[in-house]
Amino acid sequence: MGLDYSYDIYLRPRNVARALANLAGLAPPTRAVPPLEITLPGGDRVVVPFTSRFESQPVDCSMSSTLKLDMSLMFDVDDALREYAERNGLEPAADGRIQIGYVYATIRFESLLHPDYASVECWAAASGMSRLFARSANVRKAFTDLTAASGGVCCLFDTGDGGPEEVCWVNGEPTWEMVSGPRFPDRRALVAAWSDPER
Repeated sequence: MGLDYSYDIYLRPRNVARALANLAGLAPPTRAVPPLEITLPGGDRVVVPFTSRFESQPVDCSMSSTLKLDMSLMFDVDDALREYAERNGLEPAADGRIQIGYVYATIRFESLLHPDYASVECWAAASGMSRLFARSANVRKAFTDLTAASGGVCCLFDTGDGGPEEVCWVNGEPTWEMVSGPRFPDRRALVAAWSDPER
């Protein structure tokens, strides 16, 4: 069985539309597939340059608990990304960024950590990409920047094996703390530490 690493962003449900728009900003400038229209719970509509379950038909999430997306994303080059690109025959774009895909996203409108928060979980599609997620500072920065820009409260790096997650960003600050460490002994302590004016 391969590695399934992800970056998981936690935010209020009303910020999901903003997160999707920010993810769209990481997409390649040209795509061969039609744009995907999504209706979110509450009626907000967003259009993204991705597919959902590899289809481009409009998706209505007004009565759904999750949304699945298939994405290609662009990242600024660092050593780990350069090595990954060379190994996989990928060429940098004109702006120097590297296109990585597929990255699979699961949006949960009620997250597993707390039902009052949504989550945007961005999963690597293969073991090599999972290792890239773990090694690349620029991939990590892209997801923590996305958390900040989307009004998120927390970003976790999850190895998908049931072990403790790594806290990458919380309360406006990047960090390298483990859930099960001294600062966050468990998930409940992590959620309790979120600085959220809506609570």
